[in-house]
Amino acid sequence: MNILYTNFHAGDGGGHTTYILSLAAALVDRHRVSVAAPRSSRFYASAQALPGVEVIALEFRNRLGAMVGSGWRLRQLIASERFDIIHVSGSADHRIVMSATLGLKRTRPRIVFTKHNDLPVSGLSTWLKGKLGTDSVICVSDYTRRHLAKTVYDTEVVWVVHHGIDLCRFAPVRSEVVERLRRRWRAAIPRDALLVGSIAGTDCNKGWLHMVAAVALLPAAQRERIRIVVAGRWPDPQQRASVDALGMTDQVIYTGVLNDVRPLVAALDVGFVLSQRETLSFACREMMAMGKPVIVSDSGGLPENVESGVNGWIVAPQERKRLAQLLARLLDNRLEVMLAGRAARARSVAQFSLQTFVDRTETVYQECLLRIPPLGGSSAVAEWKVQRNSG
Repeated sequence: MNILYTNFHAGDGGGHTTYILSLAAALVDRHRVSVAAPRSSRFYASAQALPGVEVIALEFRNRLGAMVGSGWRLRQLIASERFDIIHVSGSADHRIVMSATLGLKRTRPRIVFTKHNDLPVSGLSTWLKGKLGTDSVICVSDYTRRHLAKTVYDTEVVWVVHHGIDLCRFAPVRSEVVERLRRRWRAAIPRDALLVGSIAGTDCNKGWLHMVAAVALLPAAQRERIRIVVAGRWPDPQQRASVDALGMTDQVIYTGVLNDVRPLVAALDVGFVLSQRETLSFACREMMAMGKPVIVSDSGGLPENVESGVNGWIVAPQERKRLAQLLARLLDNRLEVMLAGRAARARSVAQFSLQTFVDRTETVYQECLLRIPPLGGSSAVAEWKVQRNSG
């Protein structure tokens, strides 16, 4: 297949960037893979390091003039490159891909749209994208799939494909290495402290301040034995003021943005993702893959990662008192923490495989091409039919 991935984010891109890079890196060995993104984006820079992937600088802005320019350039690329699949992951790139393919017949690629978030699915623009610019839909969780019920996308072929994690890269670390990392991260921290941490970022909707508020409810003797580590952009003044007002300044550690989160995760006892609007969470799955039990909020798709009481714990959103009670129990029950961590790794191996994620996504592409073959046939469809019949 000849596949084009698009990403509209001009900056970091968060989970969108991780999602598309994972697919591009895994599929380039057996398909022709191109990516299009703003030159200023992390995605553009990271994709350039992937051998065999063609990287195209393209802006996906909502201003009319920019949309027309980008749409025209993309239309020329489609005519010359003859993509079989264009995989879009957001409203801005989806809109421009739709406009670039209008009226195309013989060279029209099939458009696959991944729904990453739970933002409202309504309005004329969304209706047009659903009717004119979508052939298959991928939802990253069952929660996201339910969100699309009775919308314009519900009439399309909809798949649920959960994120996959590189289980070799995100793996438990040997005990002696963990001890060295803990000495590094736990300087001036009580030896018996429970280290809880999040690599989901510092945006307010990530819920890390709820963890801070929960620990603040504990008696002083217990509070002194817990440290909260938050990786991501430095908190803004208002967030820092909230931590100070809770009397938690000495209990919270900020790392800033980390190029590699694994040393931090290895040093943690327990991870957490307490987001209010999370559709699945790469951060949650990465921590679990490294053998860390995770506390998640009963919100969005987060509960799909965890079996509560087995490989992590699920708490009601903003239920700070019960979260504090859970932490107090874990503080003096490290056996429960250890067993839950082992179970988290086992669940990751069974369900979070990167290969499963890639294979299921590839199946979406193949089914889409088989169901709606381009006029005049497609070499990609023919190849898949041969592979399926020989299998």
